[in-house]
Amino acid sequence: MSIEPRFDELIHAPTRLSLVSLLAATDWADFRFLRDSLEMSDSALSKQLTTLEEAGYAEIRKAFIGKRPRTSVKLSPHGHEAFAGHVAALQEIVARSGLAVLPDQVP
Repeated sequence: MSIEPRFDELIHAPTRLSLVSLLAATDWADFRFLRDSLEMSDSALSKQLTTLEEAGYAEIRKAFIGKRPRTSVKLSPHGHEAFAGHVAALQEIVARSGLAVLPDQVP
């Protein structure tokens, strides 16, 4: 499968880029795990997740474990595709400089 490089303004915002990157590496992620990993407040994370959900990039599942609410999030197939395209676009931009994307890569 070929990934079409496509810069994505929605994903590129630093907080969302960190969030989407973390979600891309997991299946379902617990809200608390995301909040703690990204050192965000509940309200800030909620806002970012709502933005991703409205764009079709994330799926949010709410459930109860006993009497406690539990929110889990995963990147949708559309979100995975958008993230892969954005990463490919960033790699193209960086490659133009002659620098490697990762330190151990040789341009």
